[in-house]
Amino acid sequence: MNSPSGFLRRTRTRTFRDRREAGRALAGELGSYRKKDGVLVLGLARGGVPVAREIAAALHAPLDAFVVRKLGVPGWSELAMGALASGGALVLNDNVIASMRVTDEQVREVIERETAELARRERAYRGDRPVADPRGKTVILVDDGIATGASMLAAVRAVRAGQPKSIVVAVPVGASSTCRELAREADEVVCVTMPPGFEAVGQVYADFHQVGDNEVRRLLSTPTG
Repeated sequence: MNSPSGFLRRTRTRTFRDRREAGRALAGELGSYRKKDGVLVLGLARGGVPVAREIAAALHAPLDAFVVRKLGVPGWSELAMGALASGGALVLNDNVIASMRVTDEQVREVIERETAELARRERAYRGDRPVADPRGKTVILVDDGIATGASMLAAVRAVRAGQPKSIVVAVPVGASSTCRELAREADEVVCVTMPPGFEAVGQVYADFHQVGDNEVRRLLSTPTG
């Protein structure tokens, strides 16, 4: 695996009106990829797709959704013990599993449930069409932000298995420590802002509504130029 070619950090904390504005801000940091051949923008569904749509339009690059499902701790669904991505990539956080005393059977049950939901979303967004082929391409993986990084890490590893030329992780906001961890797996990490008091992705958004399947389908069906 190539060593990371870049790591961009904006020191000042900033906020965004919504995911579209965040996408435009992020696109401004990705200008070197504009109109370049072999660039593919993948938005992590669902919240990353509106951000990715703005980036794809600005770069004149194709857009697709990449489905990742967080594996929540039983009884504490917001606490991630891992993530599952399109293509079967699985990331587990052994420390969380051990500290929360999650059994092997419980882990299997969560994986089975989220695998079914992942397949449902794949069908809902693309029907029978497979996810865009990353082979030989510069893949820009986009989400609306990263906290623990489990979902993005699963996405990076799944895309890496498809033999891309390089992988760029691009997010409007993230925890500094998580972005640095991802920089060890991706070829480049671009993050617009890393608030020193980071608590949650939604803290930098005025509008952080839950993105639905219909919104994802609409964004994917709109040409990006």
